[in-house]
Amino acid sequence: MSIDTLAAVAAVSLLAAVVVGLFPRLLVPQVVLLLAGGMVLGPHVLDVGAAADVRVLADVGLGFVFLLAGYELDPRLFREDAGRRAVLAWSVSLGLALGVVGVLAATGVVRAFLPVALGLTTTALGTLLPVLREKGLLGGRLGRYLLATGGVGELFPVLAIAVFLGSQGRLAALASLGAVAVLAVVLGLLRRGVRDGGRLAAVVRAGQDETAQITLRATVLLLVALIALTDQFHLDAVLGAFLAGVVLRQWVGTAAPQLEAKLDAVGYGFFVPVFFVSSGMALDLASIAHAPLRLLLFFVLMLAVRGGPALLVYRRVLPARQRVQTALVSATALPVLVALAEIGVRSRTMLPENAAALVGAGVLTVLLFPALVVALDRRPAVAAPVPAAGGPATGG
Repeated sequence: MSIDTLAAVAAVSLLAAVVVGLFPRLLVPQVVLLLAGGMVLGPHVLDVGAAADVRVLADVGLGFVFLLAGYELDPRLFREDAGRRAVLAWSVSLGLALGVVGVLAATGVVRAFLPVALGLTTTALGTLLPVLREKGLLGGRLGRYLLATGGVGELFPVLAIAVFLGSQGRLAALASLGAVAVLAVVLGLLRRGVRDGGRLAAVVRAGQDETAQITLRATVLLLVALIALTDQFHLDAVLGAFLAGVVLRQWVGTAAPQLEAKLDAVGYGFFVPVFFVSSGMALDLASIAHAPLRLLLFFVLMLAVRGGPALLVYRRVLPARQRVQTALVSATALPVLVALAEIGVRSRTMLPENAAALVGAGVLTVLLFPALVVALDRRPAVAAPVPAAGGPATGG
């Protein structure tokens, strides 16, 4: 850990937020400014520091990205039309991705068949959440479909990657899933014990706010413990973080109504920006400059393979403009691509130029697609409504 690098990363984090605040008409999401700032700090421009200097904090930040995405997702969505259509759209995307990448592998353009194919099916729900919430796009009918397609596009690829590409093998990945299931049972028993009263219940209720912050500290411990289970960053921990977020929302319920705002403050206030700035620092700009057409190829494929099916699957339930918005949200990807590229490079199954191009294409989707989604929205920008206690998670 380098304190000098961390200071520079914190400065970029603050500057990105200030720029967005000073120029409200600027349609560039804050995450793009964080990535761009990381590129400037990185070895290819100013060489202020390296991503490895803030690796631990960046790993926690990535965990927060997926924890908050899982916390946002309401499992009841998958019993609705929105969830069923999201699963169908992702399945079509997977079929298209396998076919297209199979052709690229046969021609020698791609060596890591499965990582690249799965990369084309991902959606960066955690990355998109701040933008969608700020613009009030998570409320109403469209919000349900956006959350469902984003949740499926984030969970299903991570699940597949953990099982088929996880650094500890399929058995460890399945074990991590089992551990999360056990966690759900344990949390359910704890919730029952807290609700039944007694001294523990009184301590938890009294310590939720002010200086104790028991529920927040417990959540941070849960996340850090998931990451600490692995000695290196890989998708098994990411999967656990996402599912833990889903479990956590069900466990907390109405017992800690302020927890979500606190998680936003800790995650988006510090750890998540560190992850994105670190990702920008680690981006191999030289490889992208040497083979820019690869980046453009992956960018077009992300839009066609992941976004294209949404135009058909949602044809009878959403008007044309909202279908385009859903397609653009579906095709926005980044955190999982960063992890996929790292897995491919470490295992030497992915060409370095393809790893850089895949991440670069993800950066381009984050740069362009959320801005287009906002531009297509004809309503005035308003804050997303706060869901009723115990109701569906449409705006949190």
